[in-house]
Amino acid sequence: MSIAEAHRLLTAPGQPFEMETIAIRGVATRVWKNAPATLRDVFLQGRTFGPRTFLVYENDRATFEGFARATLTLAQAFIAEGVTKGDRVAIIMRNLPEWPVAFYAAALVGAIVTPLNAWWTGPELEYGLSDSGARIAVVDSERLERISEHMHNCPALTRVFVSRHDEKIANPIVRKLESVIGAVNDWEKLADRPMPAVPLHPEDDAWILYTSGTTGKPKGALGTHRNMNCNIFASASVAARSFLRRGEMPPAPDPNLQRCGLLSVPFFHATGCFAVMNPTLFSGGKLVLMRKWDPELAMQLIEREKVTLAGGVPTIAWQLIEHPNRHKYDLSSLENVSYGGAPSAPELVRRIKQVFPKSLPGNGWGMTETSATCTSNQAEDYEHHPDSCGPPIAVCDLKIMSVDGTRELPVGEVGELWARGPNIVKGYWNKPEATAQTFVDGWVKTGDLARLDEEGFCFIIDRAKDMLIRGGENIYCIEVENVLYDHPAVMDAALVPVPHKTLGEEPGAVVTLKPGAKASEDELRAFVAERLAAFKVPVKIVFWPEALPRNANGKIMKNELKKIFA
Repeated sequence: MSIAEAHRLLTAPGQPFEMETIAIRGVATRVWKNAPATLRDVFLQGRTFGPRTFLVYENDRATFEGFARATLTLAQAFIAEGVTKGDRVAIIMRNLPEWPVAFYAAALVGAIVTPLNAWWTGPELEYGLSDSGARIAVVDSERLERISEHMHNCPALTRVFVSRHDEKIANPIVRKLESVIGAVNDWEKLADRPMPAVPLHPEDDAWILYTSGTTGKPKGALGTHRNMNCNIFASASVAARSFLRRGEMPPAPDPNLQRCGLLSVPFFHATGCFAVMNPTLFSGGKLVLMRKWDPELAMQLIEREKVTLAGGVPTIAWQLIEHPNRHKYDLSSLENVSYGGAPSAPELVRRIKQVFPKSLPGNGWGMTETSATCTSNQAEDYEHHPDSCGPPIAVCDLKIMSVDGTRELPVGEVGELWARGPNIVKGYWNKPEATAQTFVDGWVKTGDLARLDEEGFCFIIDRAKDMLIRGGENIYCIEVENVLYDHPAVMDAALVPVPHKTLGEEPGAVVTLKPGAKASEDELRAFVAERLAAFKVPVKIVFWPEALPRNANGKIMKNELKKIFA
């Protein structure tokens, strides 16, 4: 069955994945008719699973009811702090059970939830807090330490809740989160609180996620409730599509079957927040959180918690497959090993089927501006098209445009990928010029170079933006290059990818020093590390004896420099 026919059957009137067309910001847009309207609806649906385990972290376990009570308690605390609809509430912490509590508490009071990258340095976090104008921040102990000397530069910030902080607090605006919601294992004992009486609409501003920009400063993508909730039906519809493609009817959902995901990507990414956390809450699944990725611990958790879904980025799949102790663990519960966010080798598909025969491999493509999932490639489709990120989900459209944006290109030609659908964000927070450059009549210009085949399968060829992806983390080259240029000894600098089997690529730098100046590789790496998150620090720096090679337009010829690290 063709992709188009499968989508037609899945989305027909009366079907669970029925579509309708509505106007969103003046653009006719196909939407999921039965999707939850707002994040409040997702929260209420999650609460119906009551005593089921929702979140697992080390020795902490939270049921859906315990999570709901903690969330409503924190929501009332936000209201007491004066938070009103449209205020920004920042979350800066590693993957902890408190993270989704903070997220949905802010959403329920109508705030714009603003997750910031927990790997950012103090100055980077200061930028995120001040640019968003966050009124409240919910942080963990390590992030409190990073922002403590920067709070005075964030005038909108009136309260910081800190989780798992054992030391005495001197700053009067900082308060321990546990004084409000208690310990995770005691959440079910909290008093039941009322739902905030705040009107919410699918097109209300709901979240800001920062995405690095080619100008060097991150831009805040501003999304709606509908944008985020689009992922709930995206993943379920693609699973149903796979059955139809092989000539089978999708099975009816089993209300007693609980799926379990191992979350090994950060909540502050679109994948972790939109494509994993939100659908899991809505469907009554279980999320097992890891403090940091460790393949052996992951295998222990898969065995102990009967994990059915693992993945995130190709790095994780490779490390599970190639770990020398894999045979020691029962990983037979795995049904799905899916990933996105970075290029993956076609060989990985074959290895997943070989090592986890019950598991269906999957990948997909999306970006912060598409609120995560825009295409998906699963099961046999992925096995037959291992170099594709799949066709668009039923409510989305893709097209290939000339790089100057003036004409649409025919099937098979390479150009810039544009995407459209109910998942496309409203624009960039307080950046009207960047918004106008990127969003055109409901389409987002992705910056990726790609082609489409006759059936709509998308093949990412290259990135038009000067960016590399390290294990799912975007690194915009100009940001790192600007830091290198700040070093007094550096005259010329270029960041290029260093190939890496599991991470896909890592940052490498080629540098020319000023005449008579001296600097070592370790000195320059330390200089970058003081100013940027660790994943952006070049793993190797090569010194070039003269000015870096440039083309006629004066642009550095990075294709030549890539050969150094090949």
